[in-house]
Amino acid sequence: MSSKHESVVKVLLDRFGRTYAEQAGIHLADKPSPLYELLVLATLLSARISGDVAVAAAKELFAAGYRTPHKMKQASWQDRVDALGRGHYRRYDERTSTMLGEAATLLLERWHGDVRKLRDEAGGEPEQIGALLTEFKGIGPVGADIFLREVQAVWPQVAPYLDGRVISGAEKVGLPSDVRRLAGLVDSPSELARLSAALVRVSQKSRTADEIKRAAIG
Repeated sequence: MSSKHESVVKVLLDRFGRTYAEQAGIHLADKPSPLYELLVLATLLSARISGDVAVAAAKELFAAGYRTPHKMKQASWQDRVDALGRGHYRRYDERTSTMLGEAATLLLERWHGDVRKLRDEAGGEPEQIGALLTEFKGIGPVGADIFLREVQAVWPQVAPYLDGRVISGAEKVGLPSDVRRLAGLVDSPSELARLSAALVRVSQKSRTADEIKRAAIG
């Protein structure tokens, strides 16, 4: 790694290297409950709404006890709407409440409530995992990318997973756009998930990219 790239990566991780799962209070592990929580978060982040609002809504759902597909399915439609509303997820609350209930039912019926079984059905292949994820209402290609970017921290077999948004952020701060070279700038899949989250945030704000480059030089 060049000293310039090293400096940029350090600033990125220090300032923006908190994964969305961490921000939502998810203690991500290769276990059914936290993986389901990540699935819920990816659904919420898929809407055209700010990431902070999506994270706040996820926190409210989890605080209400909806941390498993069983609990999500058992909750009434209105209870889910109310939790989303407390997170200010109001533009999409009713539609999303319906989708979360249907997604919980699908996960329970097809994969026995365990996202790891979906991964196994896909043979651990990121492309196939992404295709299966889009069978959940509310998760399209963008949502699948979000899930895979974050889950690579605990599913190293899908790493490196760096989608277009990550690459866009890398280009803005002068890091390599080649997936393997970019992944080689960190030491582990968990660090790569953090770097990915940081670069997604940078891709959304050109001003932030300029601040990162100035900080790295300084």
